[in-house]
Amino acid sequence: MTAPAAPGSEQAGELKIGQVGIANLRVREWDVARLIEEMRERVQRAPQLFSRAAVIVDVGSLARCPDADSMGTLLDGLREAGVYPVALGFGTTQIDTLSRELELPLLAKFRAQYESTTARPEPVDPPPAESPKAARQQPASETSPVDEAAPARSPGHMHTSPIRSGQQVYASQSDLTVCAGVSAGAEVIADGSIHVYGALRGRALAGAQGNEQARIFCREFHAELVAIAGHYKVFDELPAELRGKSVQVWLEGDRLRVAELT
Repeated sequence: MTAPAAPGSEQAGELKIGQVGIANLRVREWDVARLIEEMRERVQRAPQLFSRAAVIVDVGSLARCPDADSMGTLLDGLREAGVYPVALGFGTTQIDTLSRELELPLLAKFRAQYESTTARPEPVDPPPAESPKAARQQPASETSPVDEAAPARSPGHMHTSPIRSGQQVYASQSDLTVCAGVSAGAEVIADGSIHVYGALRGRALAGAQGNEQARIFCREFHAELVAIAGHYKVFDELPAELRGKSVQVWLEGDRLRVAELT
């Protein structure tokens, strides 16, 4: 029998929580056969990206939470299609119960990534207007708060060396500038925009926290996948005439647009 490690000794396994590349399947319509077939087509179209990929199943947009039997059928079908469902997306108490029945984890934070925020600020009634006389009598220090510091904006993240296959670079709350190339199998992610001053052969995901105004710019376009706020295109869906060109990628409504830089 192995003796337990003494307090303060080095652990056999070191657990770290970090940024990982996990796909999010957001279910808009509960049609199990169709969902499985769509996933099979994705894997066949881009096996290097989706084959054996970890997938989170998000049913939070459905009016009714599926039962455990039908969800189990979907999970089995997704595995047969070539991906690995690893968790459910955080949502209602019914989804929490479903995850326990299926013995799957819930990923609460993931829903904030690659998905735009739909909540709107509550309207606030404007304060009553002051008369010119009252405004003149108010001390200048109260009407001109020039000494208050403006909130600092996070500077952009710059990466000067090539990003090799298997590497992932993530710029949190900022733009990402890559002064070299991004190899096939590498991944660059930014909460803001992405600028690549070299060949983009891997994956680029901008607006990772839902910023639909983010863009992707690159000098030489060979990307495996590009995404803005969760809307993506893979290599086979990208215009062939733009390959090798200097391009920009942006979101227009729900459509991802790619055009040559002029």
